[in-house]
Amino acid sequence: MIAIIRIKGQVKVDWDVKETLHRMRIRRKYACTLINATPENLKLIKKIRNFVAYGTIDEKTLLELIAKRAMPKEKSQKIDPEKIIKELKEKPITKLNIKPFFRLHPPRGGIDAKKHFGVSKKAVLGDNKEKINDLIRRML
Repeated sequence: MIAIIRIKGQVKVDWDVKETLHRMRIRRKYACTLINATPENLKLIKKIRNFVAYGTIDEKTLLELIAKRAMPKEKSQKIDPEKIIKELKEKPITKLNIKPFFRLHPPRGGIDAKKHFGVSKKAVLGDNKEKINDLIRRML
């Protein structure tokens, strides 16, 4: 499972990149979504890698993310994070009873939003591999 977080805003974004972000349901800054690592999805990520941070999310961080930030589609429903994680392995996130995106806070400690991961200590754009888990925890 790959977590994608939009880092850059909506100003001066090319139309095709904007459309790709819109279809992946990362429409606002600091919005996060989860996708499977299929060849088609990896091509989409390659197209938007200059605007997002992405990487492989682990079970512990996924449980925290769903428990703290998942929103039910109907306000009267309650969320069971462990049940959702089990269903997520079988179904895509759009078929579950939660919204297919997560709204996050800006990261505590700040980030360098204009540089790719690995250039400086706080740079986050592009492939963060396993460090995406630390970034998500700072944003919860």
